[in-house]
Amino acid sequence: MLGATVPNIITLLSKDFLLLVIVAFGIASPIAYYLMNHWLRDFAYHIDIDWHVFLFAGLASVLLVLITISFQAIKTALNNPVNSLRSE
Repeated sequence: MLGATVPNIITLLSKDFLLLVIVAFGIASPIAYYLMNHWLRDFAYHIDIDWHVFLFAGLASVLLVLITISFQAIKTALNNPVNSLRSE
């Protein structure tokens, strides 16, 4: 068998996208925490935002990215390359 295996392709594609999502989450979380606390303190019955809300949001976004990229990478990796070359 020549070429990369399906797990290798998934790893190569997922690594770059996961890095982008993690960096974006790292930048957006402190800003969102500050803005939400600033907005919520003006209410009569205000609540505090806990850190676990942001943790769950980050884990959900990473999971969603992994599922999406894995599905697309598996679908692409299992295609016959001759069909792709024939259409080009």
